[in-house]
Amino acid sequence: MSNPSKARGTAFETALVGWLQANGHPYAERRTLSGHNDRGDVAGIPGVVIEAKNCKTIQLAAWVDELAVEMGNAGVDIGAVVIRRRGTSDVGRSYAVMPLDVFNRLLTGEPT
Repeated sequence: MSNPSKARGTAFETALVGWLQANGHPYAERRTLSGHNDRGDVAGIPGVVIEAKNCKTIQLAAWVDELAVEMGNAGVDIGAVVIRRRGTSDVGRSYAVMPLDVFNRLLTGEPT
């Protein structure tokens, strides 16, 4: 892969999927690119969109906006941006970020 940023992103997506599979989500898999109809980076967890990020600079607002679009494209109420934590190779120490209203739906089980 000639683009180092894309290679880092792909490596993190692959590691994230492996972690999810090992932690109760055996059908998790990397989703193919979909352009403007993107539905996140991970498939195989029904009703959930996961957008994976492995970047030096954290851009929460832009990433959460991207997540909202992808959740709409997928027609789901739950989603998170999973951000690789610097300084560790333990994917389980990554950050999962979502808007408070999405977190509340996760807690209550109530759709929008």
